[in-house]
Amino acid sequence: MGFKVFSLSIAWSRIFPNGDDEQPNEEGLKFYDDVFDECNKYGIEPLVTLSHFEIPYHLVKEYQGFASRKVVTFFERYARTVFERYKNKVKYWLTFNEINFGTMPMGNLEVLGVLNKEDEEIANPLDNMQLRFQALHHVFLASARAVKIAHEINPVFKVGCMIAHITMYPLTCRPEDLLLQQELDNIINNFCADVQVRGVYPYYIFHHLKKNNIEINFEEEDEKILKEGCVDFYSFSYYMSNCITTEEGHETTLGNLLGGVKNPYLHVSEWGWQIDPKGLRYTLNKIYDRYKIPLFVVENGLGAVDEIDDEGCINDDYRISYLKIHIVEMNKAIENNVDLMGYTMWSAIDLVSSGTGEMKKRYGLIYIDKDDNGDGTFKRIKKKSFYWYKKIIETNGKDLE
Repeated sequence: MGFKVFSLSIAWSRIFPNGDDEQPNEEGLKFYDDVFDECNKYGIEPLVTLSHFEIPYHLVKEYQGFASRKVVTFFERYARTVFERYKNKVKYWLTFNEINFGTMPMGNLEVLGVLNKEDEEIANPLDNMQLRFQALHHVFLASARAVKIAHEINPVFKVGCMIAHITMYPLTCRPEDLLLQQELDNIINNFCADVQVRGVYPYYIFHHLKKNNIEINFEEEDEKILKEGCVDFYSFSYYMSNCITTEEGHETTLGNLLGGVKNPYLHVSEWGWQIDPKGLRYTLNKIYDRYKIPLFVVENGLGAVDEIDDEGCINDDYRISYLKIHIVEMNKAIENNVDLMGYTMWSAIDLVSSGTGEMKKRYGLIYIDKDDNGDGTFKRIKKKSFYWYKKIIETNGKDLE
């Protein structure tokens, strides 16, 4: 297909099965050697995430994940191990996937490794805000330490943050709507990036912490660690936008991470996600204006039901249309001097949707013959979008027809 970059994550437990092991698992390290060697053979640049919604379960059970400062040390050991091992095979790294999940209850287990009650529904868990924000502070420290270690091992390394950017608009021009949108945008979208990019806690977060009776335990070296571990670039996922209002009774929509109030000017996908390509340009402009470091869109795509026609083809023009209108807006952002270093759409191949647990909500350019029950031949079929996107890669987004 001509891919220039392959975004993947290393499973922490593949390298340190329990998380607190003294020595790494050589078989796991060798596995990723083979993956990176295969990428390099075809001129594909690996983009590697250290922690993508996974943590060795022993650390969850024994230490309550990142609620314990000890887990920061275990993460440092893991990061140093893989940086050393792959220092000549990987250049681009991300620390924690969609770290800003940790600002909400659903991020307890996925980002922080915190499980307050084992049989609780993971998407709507028992939540202790004090514990959650302390654990998030420890994740910030782990990320910062990883960045510093990476730069010491190989100065060529580029390490980024990864934010699930939930673009929000005030529903009306009422000042109350604008102020609420500003507050939620700061807490959900900006807070984690402010810490990771600037190396300090932003002014607005202290009111949020005080309002919720949260006291973060800062140890003596913490401010120094955060300041010395600022990321080199900002990566993010973008799928949709939503609206914010203080008024009740408005129609709502679904979305990645969280939903919101329906925007009357936008169309929605089959799963109720509002399709907003201009929102991507707005988001790129906003982030670059805020941080002035290179940006990377590492997730963007359309979940849809794909049907095989009588000739065995999948004509997913709707996916082509979605990707096309978003690429157009990225090009406009670049024309506006936004430093956009890369784009990886979600996803090259069909997979189980993280948001709904379904196979029928397909994102790939390649179809997998598998249904929601796991039944099927697992045969792979190139969709129409496969051939279209191959041309996109060849022309670097210039030939969109």
